[in-house]
Amino acid sequence: MKSSRHWLWFLCVLILASAPNAWSQDAAAPEAVRPNGVSGPVRKAKAVSAKDKPAKANRSDDEQDADAETTPTRKAKTSKSTHSRSHRARAKAKETPETIPAPTEFTPEGIPKTSAASVIVVDANSGKTLYEKNPDQFRAPASTQKLLTALIVAESGFLDRQVTVQPTDTFAEPVKLNIKAGDTYQRIDLLRALLVKSPNDVARCLARDNAGSIEAFAEVMNRRAQQLGAVHSHFVNPNGLPVPGQYSTARDLSLIARAAYANPTIRSIVCLPQLVFRFANGRTRELVARCIRATLLEPLDVKLPLR
Repeated sequence: MKSSRHWLWFLCVLILASAPNAWSQDAAAPEAVRPNGVSGPVRKAKAVSAKDKPAKANRSDDEQDADAETTPTRKAKTSKSTHSRSHRARAKAKETPETIPAPTEFTPEGIPKTSAASVIVVDANSGKTLYEKNPDQFRAPASTQKLLTALIVAESGFLDRQVTVQPTDTFAEPVKLNIKAGDTYQRIDLLRALLVKSPNDVARCLARDNAGSIEAFAEVMNRRAQQLGAVHSHFVNPNGLPVPGQYSTARDLSLIARAAYANPTIRSIVCLPQLVFRFANGRTRELVARCIRATLLEPLDVKLPLR
């Protein structure tokens, strides 16, 4: 009986001892178990008054984003944009002088100066020399001698006859029309292509068709040049590709150019700015005139560019 009373008093003491703790937890912010299972004090939300609201809450999102950027970032962007503008300004200022063409220099006679080593300008009708610079200096005639090739072919006639391309005709780099061995063309079509585009393989094809071989045609060229008074020239091939023993002068080439200009067939071709050439397989190609055409375009002056 006494032991039961002791146990009863002991329980009462335990209950009274634990009661103040429970009451104190309820009075203050008691510990509670959070939904995630972590125990600890729960922080209550603080009421915010209208006075406490930040001013930027009433501003637009773009303004708030702008405020979010730090000062160094703004400085970097400003510096970068300023650098880009100054760079563009410098580039524009640098390009301006280059776009202005250099003034043309003239000789005492009022003729524009040229950087070419050998030059001659003649009246195509009278043959009078209007300007010259080293006209008798031996130089490589290059593609200008195709005028003599074209003159010989035009003077030979029968321009409507067919020409069959041979394998040796295609051995001519670098400027080629790429005609194929076995293909057939009219002479006039090849002559037009020669004077408008200046392809080397076409020159070889016409020369071989005219004289039987390149070597035989070279003899015809030299003979015709002598007849025209071009006595300081020697030709080895019909296209002007540089080879030993081939040379001419600006004066000799002016004589050949005058004779070519006097030929109505050549004169009707060199005035063409472009030409549509039809290959043997039916394919077409537009040919745009090269510099050889400019040699005979002016009715009064014959300008002979030597390379």
